Amino acid sequence: MSDPTEAPLDMLVIQEMQLLLAEKRTALSTLRTGIAIFAFPLSVLSVLIATSKSYEVHAVMQWLLPTIVINFGLIGLAVYLIVRGLGKLRHYDHLIGEYKRRHPQLARLLA
Repeated sequence: MSDPTEAPLDMLVIQEMQLLLAEKRTALSTLRTGIAIFAFPLSVLSVLIATSKSYEVHAVMQWLLPTIVINFGLIGLAVYLIVRGLGKLRHYDHLIGEYKRRHPQLARLLA
């Protein structure tokens, strides 16, 4: 069990840690969403390249150009979400590390 000389963790500290862990899960979800969005334009462009012998580029330019523009927009959104998710993840990891440094009992729980 725990050492009786150690003070129990304050309930506020535990609730703050739960909030930080929830925010970290949200950052991971943002990162996962960005990766999923990034995969879609790559697969569409791969299909377009693989089937390029089946059509004349100048004949389907009215469809090809908007598709490429939308794909680059999705790639931009994906990069933004990935960078934002990684930044938030790093921030929350730093905060959790600070809490673990200040509260050794918490560090043992979150090892």
